[in-house]
Amino acid sequence: MNTRARTPKRRFLVATMMVLGLLVAACGTEDVAEETTTTRAATTTQAVTTSATPTAPVAPVTQGPGGEAATPSGEISLSGDEIAQVQAGGHTAALLWHTAGAFTDAVSKGAKDAFAELGIEVIAETNAQFDAAQQANDVETVMAQNPDIIISLVLDPVSGAEAFRPAVEAGVQLVFLSNVPEGYVHGTDYVGIVTDDLAAMGIAAADLLADALGGQGKIGFIFHDAAYYVTNQRDQAFKAWIQSNYPDIEIVDEQGLADPAAAEQIASSLLTRNPDLNGIYAPWSAGPADGVLAALRAAGATDVAVVTLDLDTNVSLDLVEGGNIVGIAADEAYALGRTMALEGAYGLIGKPAPPFTVVPAIKVTADNIIDAYRQSLATDPPPEVMQALGG
Repeated sequence: MNTRARTPKRRFLVATMMVLGLLVAACGTEDVAEETTTTRAATTTQAVTTSATPTAPVAPVTQGPGGEAATPSGEISLSGDEIAQVQAGGHTAALLWHTAGAFTDAVSKGAKDAFAELGIEVIAETNAQFDAAQQANDVETVMAQNPDIIISLVLDPVSGAEAFRPAVEAGVQLVFLSNVPEGYVHGTDYVGIVTDDLAAMGIAAADLLADALGGQGKIGFIFHDAAYYVTNQRDQAFKAWIQSNYPDIEIVDEQGLADPAAAEQIASSLLTRNPDLNGIYAPWSAGPADGVLAALRAAGATDVAVVTLDLDTNVSLDLVEGGNIVGIAADEAYALGRTMALEGAYGLIGKPAPPFTVVPAIKVTADNIIDAYRQSLATDPPPEVMQALGG
């Protein structure tokens, strides 16, 4: 979503929310079949109680939009000879973004730094303002400059398939952030997809909330109620990790969120139904977490811990001021840009790139927030956050 953060217009609620991270299907509860005979139940119980070694919980694993296995971004690199080959080519690149903001600024900075090291000139950078039609126009405009590489986050995978087709036909090396146009084939139509380690972000959020609660308590779970693999995997990983690793933390209530504007009402309902709630998971910061904080403040619930994902000024300020936010799981946005640029260079020299690459997650607390901002967004926290830190 950053991903990835990032709130779309209502008319693109389904398609556009499928891009962020920034914002960017409801997490289902697995049904466990019960044994139907006394003999089998007894056998099962005996097997569990006599087992010499308890089975360790299996960590959720990030997969791409088509089920692709994830490759760590640290494995994406070029040799000295490959770098020299790219540098000698006099290549150009264009950055076609879905929106502007701290997240895209960091991704752009990472890409530009890597392109500069490779001798690749960035000839265009656009902002579609969450408008798929505008993004199609941006592609058409940029193609007139004949770039060798385009990196982009596709707002609408359906219309994006047509919008980016001229680039495919011209042999442009396409690298996508999180999404891929519908029907595009890896290695033929595009070089690769790069995004967050989604499961690692959900696990980080679970650990942060569990640490704040001392490993016990009752929590509410607000998940993204839309079919978008980025937010779905983050949410599901949080829930699975809480359930498998923290037996004294109970998810007592959960509700899906389709419209970020509904977060305050949802959080208020959670509090009404569960006055003894100890914590809440909000699926991302700008929008959902803001709404949760508003509900908690209105209720005077200063002791309810909140964890969320993606760095944002409001939640960061609440964190450092000792408010309800107890931790933030963030991605390495700068690393996203660098990785995308490197994969673009892979395409130039005919080096195969993995279909799906992920960057690490960061656990952000009040103690490490300055370093976390620098690692994630390649900048210091916003001035108001620095001021609250006494800096």
